Amino acid sequence: MHFLSSKFPFLKWVTTAVILLMSTASFCYAADPRIEEAAPMNCSLNRVSPTFIIPTFTRVMEFVSASVTDHGWGNSSTVTPNASMYALAQCYEDLPRQDCLLCYASSRTKLPRCLPGIAGRMFLDGCFLRYDNYSFFNESTSAQDKSNCSSSLGGAAPPPNFATNAGSLIDNITAAAPARGGFATGNANGVYVLAQCWKTVSREGCRQCLAKARTEAKNCLPSVEGRALNAGCYLRYSTENFISDPNETDGGSSAVSKKGVKVAIALSVIAFVMISAFIAYTWRNKALKRKQERKNLGPLLGIYSKSNLNFKYEILEKATNYFDPSMKLGQGGAGSVYKGTLNDGRVVAVKRLFFNTRQWVDEFFNEVNLISGVEHRNLVKLLGCSIEGPESLLVYEFVPNKSLDQYIFDKNKILTWRERVHIVVGTAEGIAFLHGGTSIRIIHRDIKSSNVLLDENLSAKIADFGLARCFAPDKTHLSTGIAGTLGYMAPEYLVRGQLTEKADVYSFGVLVLEMVSGRKSNAFADDSGSLLQTVWRLYRTDRSFEIVDPSLEGDFNANEASKVVQVGLLCCQAIPALRPSMSEVVEMLTIEDREIPEPTQPPFINSSVLAGGSMSSIKSLVSNALNKQDGSSYTSTTDQSSSMQSTSDGLRSEEFRHH
Repeated sequence: MHFLSSKFPFLKWVTTAVILLMSTASFCYAADPRIEEAAPMNCSLNRVSPTFIIPTFTRVMEFVSASVTDHGWGNSSTVTPNASMYALAQCYEDLPRQDCLLCYASSRTKLPRCLPGIAGRMFLDGCFLRYDNYSFFNESTSAQDKSNCSSSLGGAAPPPNFATNAGSLIDNITAAAPARGGFATGNANGVYVLAQCWKTVSREGCRQCLAKARTEAKNCLPSVEGRALNAGCYLRYSTENFISDPNETDGGSSAVSKKGVKVAIALSVIAFVMISAFIAYTWRNKALKRKQERKNLGPLLGIYSKSNLNFKYEILEKATNYFDPSMKLGQGGAGSVYKGTLNDGRVVAVKRLFFNTRQWVDEFFNEVNLISGVEHRNLVKLLGCSIEGPESLLVYEFVPNKSLDQYIFDKNKILTWRERVHIVVGTAEGIAFLHGGTSIRIIHRDIKSSNVLLDENLSAKIADFGLARCFAPDKTHLSTGIAGTLGYMAPEYLVRGQLTEKADVYSFGVLVLEMVSGRKSNAFADDSGSLLQTVWRLYRTDRSFEIVDPSLEGDFNANEASKVVQVGLLCCQAIPALRPSMSEVVEMLTIEDREIPEPTQPPFINSSVLAGGSMSSIKSLVSNALNKQDGSSYTSTTDQSSSMQSTSDGLRSEEFRHH
């Protein structure tokens, strides 16, 4: 999870090696910098782009390091639109200067493992280091405060009356420290105590922090060692004498000690240089990729940067709390979707895209250029985009009630029959609008349950127009590459690449049958056949109502169910010309006395064939079925041995699912 160790494993090795060398140097030169971690490092799960936070971290730490070298502590801050940062480092005042520098060097080497998290804090037994995205300098306590108790220390038993004596000494030291500049130590009856407040905390804040620390430390008793690690202070007690003399000079080894400090500092510099080199390499790669992305986007940059469709990346980043995982609505192959709240209070869904290939640019262009001006109550509205940040973003209206597949295939969320009909009609109206409600004809190409979202009234909202295509009124069809999801793709499109509105009609028919049955199109993998085959068999024997989702427990209109099934089968006919238009489908579903033609048999391919077949074999089987059906009267006298319904494996990932 840490940025440096996950992205660059070699840096983890370098960091470990440097720390070991520093530790070795400290022992060789009679130093005791107390670089043991008092508690595991605390890193924020909220993350921002490394492009912004790493240079900010480096810049802030330059000032902190200089101050620690001169004074034993330091704080610094920088505020930018992309990554604000506040940092504090402090050695405990009993630590000699050379040990302080060794301790700080150790913490400074370890803490970058929290990046690109927005915050991190580290307590070593000799020093403290923290950074955050807000000013915490006057903070005395926080929700991240913790204590660390040790039940034993080298196997030694605690002295007699240890708990009483330790508690009394803790009370005395924590009471004295605020009046002594925030630092006090003491020992009595085999107990040693150290209390330290940070230099940025007021005297009253120090008193409050140590009061809390006193309670936390005393709760560790009768453990022989305990630490309280708070936002504004540090408290430790132990039966071992861990307290240093800040004035000790190591006698005749002072020159050696100075040499040890120099070695440790040199090692820290080497580690910092190596880390910086890897960071620079990362930035360069990101810059090259971004340059290629801008080249692919081409005229989009000029068109949208000045339009009302353009959103600043920083605004969307802030709206999603810097893409906080808790704001994540869904994950797909091309990106993730996050819930966000804009400055004007609007709640939106932000799709975060990661690709810069030519194919991705085509899909992005469709979403923005083709759909941005299309408005209908059953279509998810695209509000705009951001194309100049670290990654490109799409901004949609927020649809709160998840995607349809999470209702019809989850038996814990039962849709009533009336709700299902309402959703079927809304979806049909949305597709009909795409096909003929605007000046251009738009084919969605990926109609499926996961691309139908539900608003607060459980009304359908069609989403994800990355594969959409448009063509002029005088065109009969488009010849295009195959894209979509197996099981929803019309047979003529799958085999011949011929795209018309009737491809969406076929996909809608499959969706209708899934809605009625409450089962996925690949749910019938046994001898009974696929979904289409099963529905067709029941329809031919006037038992359409038997396909209705059993979870409804019979609470539905049987005649209406038969009508909806009949419409679904009409949409799934093998020959495109026999399928109704979506405007006709809307009439069939909404006009009570509208005549509904008898459907002909859908194309079948056995589900067991699909389970082990390749795409080429599937195409061959469908092609043979189509050729046979195109040359015949296509009567429905017998069941065929296979069904076009496929597995749930898609050629395209589901990208816009609300969780």
